[in-house]
Amino acid sequence: MASIQPFRALRPAPDSAAAVSSVPYDVVSTDEARALADGNPLSFLHVTRSEIDLPADADPYSPAVYEKARENFAALRERAPLVFEDRPALYVYRLRMGSHEQVGVAGCFSVDEYEQGVIKKHERTRRDKEDDRTRHIVALRAQTGVVFLTYTATGEIDRLARRVSSGEPLYDFAAPDGVHHTVWATGLDGTRELGEAFAAVPSLYIADGHHRAASAARARVEVDQLAGSPGDAANAGTFIAVAFPHDQVQVLPYNRTVRDLGGRSPEEFLNALREGFDVRPGSAEPAGKGQVSMYLAGQWYVVDLRGAAPEDETRAASLDVAILQGHVLERLLGIGDIRSDKRIDFVGGARGPRALESAVDSGRAAVAFSMFPVSVQDLIAVSDAGGIMPPKSTWFEPKLRDGLLIHVI
Repeated sequence: MASIQPFRALRPAPDSAAAVSSVPYDVVSTDEARALADGNPLSFLHVTRSEIDLPADADPYSPAVYEKARENFAALRERAPLVFEDRPALYVYRLRMGSHEQVGVAGCFSVDEYEQGVIKKHERTRRDKEDDRTRHIVALRAQTGVVFLTYTATGEIDRLARRVSSGEPLYDFAAPDGVHHTVWATGLDGTRELGEAFAAVPSLYIADGHHRAASAARARVEVDQLAGSPGDAANAGTFIAVAFPHDQVQVLPYNRTVRDLGGRSPEEFLNALREGFDVRPGSAEPAGKGQVSMYLAGQWYVVDLRGAAPEDETRAASLDVAILQGHVLERLLGIGDIRSDKRIDFVGGARGPRALESAVDSGRAAVAFSMFPVSVQDLIAVSDAGGIMPPKSTWFEPKLRDGLLIHVI
């Protein structure tokens, strides 16, 4: 069974919360982070992407970057200010984007349960990205990136979250992207009751934040070695996350663009594709599972994937992203490892088909694929089976903000 633990959050004063909070560190490039933080000395991007305050040619993984993050974190604690809660608490975190709303519970979750598989994953992580966030956590002695979890919804947790969210919030603001963020702290009774309710949840699932969770587990080992006494590193045994019920989370597609056609002309590529699939002119967004929309030479097509055999009988192999990978990206375009091949890029579904059209029309890409989103049920089934989804299978939107709730270890 899963467990959730209250913690003493380090958090910005309410008046500065909107200015401090920032997009997650891993959804923007260095240049994009620099632009977002420009003119805002309180932006948490100065902590999570501290290379923006170093010369443009600085190595983003040099020791100077982590030292700068430590300096900026210390300065922000004074300037914002960032304050510690008087007592440990859990938090209810509501996200609103247009007509969509989801309400989760923020707290600390067990590294042991992550390593034992109670908190389940569906993606592989990259060592270089783990190294980066592990060094960041150890340098700051704080977890600043929040993991996004989901779980099979229960009426009791929903009821308790609604009760907490009927009170006065700590934070209530709209971010520049239009997403509305509202956070409430639980009282003593709410903390106890939510803890008991989560104890009945058999499993938690990482939706977004695999590298943050893996880095927290690695940082625990390093902090244990650095600690002056066993009690100094006690907080490192947990990581900060927000858990949302599965029936509220919104999964958008994670689309693909490819820079060239492997030596083929658009007509030759289209003919090669038609040898294995039904391909016809169509819309920019696929109508359902088993279809992918393709933008090629100024025209949208719908490619029917349903006749292609999966690599094996697992749920992961039946996903559209897996069929596209094996039968199109690898077989026709020669892209074997999408985690490392520089010919492929990924576009979050929140940016819509226009971003795909722009990439192809501008010449930055030769072809783009608009995917039908993977379902939360697919994620849970793959995770329960111990499977691994293809990289870049899911894009969760809206996203949590960094800097609102910080876990000091």
